[in-house]
Amino acid sequence: MARRLTPWRWAVLGLAALYFLVPLGASVVFTVDVPGQGVTFDAYTQILSTDGFLSSLVLSLELAAATIAAVLLLMVPAVVALRLGAPKLRPVVEVICSLPLVVPPIAFVAGIATVLKWGPDHLSRTPLFQTFVAIQNPSFPVVLVLAYVVMALPFVYRALDSGLRAIDVRTLVEAARSCGASWPQSLVRAVLPNLRGALLNAAFLTLALVLGEFTVARLLGFQPFAVWIYNVGGSQAQMSVAVSVLSLLVTWALLLALAGAGGRTRTASSWG
Repeated sequence: MARRLTPWRWAVLGLAALYFLVPLGASVVFTVDVPGQGVTFDAYTQILSTDGFLSSLVLSLELAAATIAAVLLLMVPAVVALRLGAPKLRPVVEVICSLPLVVPPIAFVAGIATVLKWGPDHLSRTPLFQTFVAIQNPSFPVVLVLAYVVMALPFVYRALDSGLRAIDVRTLVEAARSCGASWPQSLVRAVLPNLRGALLNAAFLTLALVLGEFTVARLLGFQPFAVWIYNVGGSQAQMSVAVSVLSLLVTWALLLALAGAGGRTRTASSWG
């Protein structure tokens, strides 16, 4: 039966490869084929010198790092405590974490903009006014981190929940506690090493979300990497597509690196 299914698997993989590689190849051809000049790589060589490229990319990476740290610090203790102390609340937490998938991004950002406009009007004479100003600092907009944490909840929760299902959390924690470890030490030394693959999956999904998010950042008036690509595309189409191709290749490289790290982790665990 397995031999009969092999040609079908190759057919599916071939169709999937065509589905992804044909548009990518067409994009590459568009960036290097200049009418009247032939093949040129100016669209790629000029990326680093283009105004705003490095600043927007660094901003997106900083936002991604902050979002990953915040969402993991929020969700890891929550899902572990949920599994150990209140398993009956799991459906409730699952529904709450899935709400960002139901709310359209345009409605989500409209709510954020309303709150940001409401704050200065009603809190101008309170210390919270400076907080509203600080979280909208263009050099590092904390409001985007808060928004991205909410948007990443469904993916991070699913990744962590799948990782916790693969291990016996209660036994690990009880063993650590019996050896004299505190609750935080039990989480860090006993649970987290066994969740390495789930943590990597959650971090990668969050990174991909932040690097590709456009709607929230654009409507709030900030310029991370995705918004910069859009702005460049208005005047330099080839440059915009070239940056998009490079960002896609970087994303694929991160995915392959993550898969390799997960494979090495499973191999080390099996030998251990």
